[in-house]
Amino acid sequence: MVTFFLIIIYLAFISLGLPDSLLGSAWPVMRGDLHASLGTAGIISMVIAGSTIVSSLFSGVVIERFGTGKVTLVSCLLTAVALLGFSWSPSLVWLIICAIPLGIGAGAVDAGLNNYVALHYKAHHMSWLHCFWGVGATLGPIIMASFIAEDKVWRQGYFTVACIQFILVVIIFVSLPLWDKVAKKSIEGKAEAQKEETIEVLEQHEKTKKPWQIKGVKLAMITFLFYCGIEASMGLWGSSFLVNVKGLPAATAAQWVSWFYIGITAGRMITGFITFAMSSRVLIRYGQFIALVGALLLVLPLPSIISLIGFMIVGLGLAPIFPCMLHETPARFGKKTLSLLWGSKWLLPIRGVH
Repeated sequence: MVTFFLIIIYLAFISLGLPDSLLGSAWPVMRGDLHASLGTAGIISMVIAGSTIVSSLFSGVVIERFGTGKVTLVSCLLTAVALLGFSWSPSLVWLIICAIPLGIGAGAVDAGLNNYVALHYKAHHMSWLHCFWGVGATLGPIIMASFIAEDKVWRQGYFTVACIQFILVVIIFVSLPLWDKVAKKSIEGKAEAQKEETIEVLEQHEKTKKPWQIKGVKLAMITFLFYCGIEASMGLWGSSFLVNVKGLPAATAAQWVSWFYIGITAGRMITGFITFAMSSRVLIRYGQFIALVGALLLVLPLPSIISLIGFMIVGLGLAPIFPCMLHETPARFGKKTLSLLWGSKWLLPIRGVH
């Protein structure tokens, strides 16, 4: 049962990553069709991010009231409907309207799944699950590029991803009874093993009423802010950078951006194995250095093919940072603070996207 349920969560993470890379990949073609400026993509992205913030602010209360399974189901349904709306939108105004449920759905399901995995699974599972987010984020530009290359019909790309999301909705609906059963089994199995090592940390944080008063939380917030700024910038503006600065065709640019997500995907798969021998702190530091090297390759006036390498290296560098930080949160700040940080006040709201 646990293995089958883990497969469902893997699928949910793939679905979670699919929409994240679509807008940036399609925008060089979309903006011409909608008569919009290059910077308008930032407005749509901000609406999605703002809706994610609102969703995340209330996710802790909502998940506690209805459970992770039901919240994930409704959130995926919202995402599917929003993507369908993107494919039918006749104007920029409708894109902005559809961006609201897209952000709300993404924020709630992201908060719920990350919280669930951190509490009930080990560190390597967190890395592998986020690796499957990378699979979805990689497939997004590939799907979009296939339609753009044929006849520049970006709407078909959004429609295809919407259909995939509806399939996931059906799968999650069928699996609803498993969410509570797996969580209960996990808690019972780990209760004794974790009791001695966590009681001191939890007692310390129970005395702290406000999460931002816990030592290290503010630095964690800043780290999430910068990390997600890099990831969002690469995904949203990477294709436009390649088209407008490097002079590549839109379809080729969308395919090249997928290498950024391939780097994240491969990096997180490898990270899952490395966590058995290396601490999360060390992995985060190595990741920062590798991402910096990739960024330098993009900034320097080098041939276009080097940009492709740069995209992948940045992805490899970013790969361990997010899942390792997420999994470290309960150990550093306590489970109660984990819920407050992710679901109510800080980490996911600051994160905004993905």
